[in-house]
Amino acid sequence: MLKPQNLIGHSQASGPTPARGVAWAGGAGRSGPAPVPQGQAACLRSTHGGGGAGGGGAGPAPAGTMAKTVAYFYDPDVGNFHYGAGHPMKPHRLALTHSLVLHYGLYKKMIVFKPYQASQHDMCRFHSEDYIDFLQRVSPTNMQGFTKSLNAFNVGDDCPVFPGLFEFCSRYTGASLQGATQLNNKICDIAINWAGGLHHAKKFEASGFCYVNDIVIGILELLKYHPRVLYIDIDIHHGDGVQEAFYLTDRVMTVSFHKYGNYFFPGTGDMYEVGAESGRYYCLNVPLRDGIDDQSYKHLFQPVINQVVDFYQPTCIVLQCGADSLGCDRLGCFNLSIRGHGECVEYVKSFNIPLLVLGGGGYTVRNVARCWTYETSLLVEEAISEELPYSEYFEYFAPDFTLHPDVSTRIENQNSRQYLDQIRQTIFENLKMLNHAPSVQIHDVPADLLTYDRTDEADAEERGPEENYSRPEAPNEFYDGDHDNDKESDVEI
Repeated sequence: MLKPQNLIGHSQASGPTPARGVAWAGGAGRSGPAPVPQGQAACLRSTHGGGGAGGGGAGPAPAGTMAKTVAYFYDPDVGNFHYGAGHPMKPHRLALTHSLVLHYGLYKKMIVFKPYQASQHDMCRFHSEDYIDFLQRVSPTNMQGFTKSLNAFNVGDDCPVFPGLFEFCSRYTGASLQGATQLNNKICDIAINWAGGLHHAKKFEASGFCYVNDIVIGILELLKYHPRVLYIDIDIHHGDGVQEAFYLTDRVMTVSFHKYGNYFFPGTGDMYEVGAESGRYYCLNVPLRDGIDDQSYKHLFQPVINQVVDFYQPTCIVLQCGADSLGCDRLGCFNLSIRGHGECVEYVKSFNIPLLVLGGGGYTVRNVARCWTYETSLLVEEAISEELPYSEYFEYFAPDFTLHPDVSTRIENQNSRQYLDQIRQTIFENLKMLNHAPSVQIHDVPADLLTYDRTDEADAEERGPEENYSRPEAPNEFYDGDHDNDKESDVEI
């Protein structure tokens, strides 16, 4: 069982000056969801009672709704970091993913940003100052002088010290923060950061290949404007770091579908971990057994998410798309296909609620790249070819060079229909205990991470320097000739 801290921030540490105007904030007598001061953590409580627009029959929006504005964040250097020889986490998968996104032409349907790099102050919204200071100072050449800190902060085998560690954390965290800020300011409807989604990192320590929890930090940014944020995790590993951060609050509901049992990492995520205090029943876990396939996963995922959205009425969703739940993953034991995994993303998108889409686990690199590219195509509503386009990484996808290879394994599906129905029944009973759409009081909103004018239409002049983004193209602006001028030079691989 997790040991959640009391995550309400009340210390005297400095934070951003509140901006004029109001937005959704924390409960009575509190000054709203500002960045978390050092020594405090990330949970923000709300008032109960007077519950807002509860149970309004939420469900996926009808087909044919207006296309969404999609912002895509990619740092050209993020794939160059290396955890070390033999380590299963390979940031290079991000370069493969971006290359496919580029060569399929999907970037033409999105606003492409070279993202903001998070500062130490940004990371200390959730993490302790001592821990972040350690990450900034430690390196492979001086780590012998940090023996005590290495042990204290759980940095070592699974979470090694490698060259550029803090810079790597800064890049993936900054992209998630910028995505959250753009959603807050209605620059986009969907924000994608495949480099993010590192859900195991804790306030005081690294865990499970994760150092800085960009998800928690991004959600804290979203809470400046959104009264209720729903977090959904389809990584094979339990999203323990995010659950722990928001275990005591009803401002964030966490839903995690994951392998549970047989000492599978991280060992948390039992169905009866439901939250505590104001957050009781706002934490939902779906513990699964080996070998679950598309049909069984869908049998749980869609009705559970539909009920959660109906009861909780989130105003923003954060979706962690860990690809280690695919079949044939190096560290996984599920049997999802790329289409089945993508169907979850498409279903969440169908609710037409502002959406922050993040990466996560995934250790068979070629399939991670295929999966996240396919899911990018679903998010921009662009059909793409089964045959992979030629790129500098083409040989990684041998021998079939297709988008949807057979990734099924011989692992037997140990999730019987009876077991799945039992889980679903228990979850639905817990959902009945929820206070529908818990309300929050209105307070001054703290300053945004980045400055934007809130608008329903993206304005190029408000996005910063031109070299940091490219605009999506209208359908009649595509060219396929040898001498086309389709902005490929604006996007870095």
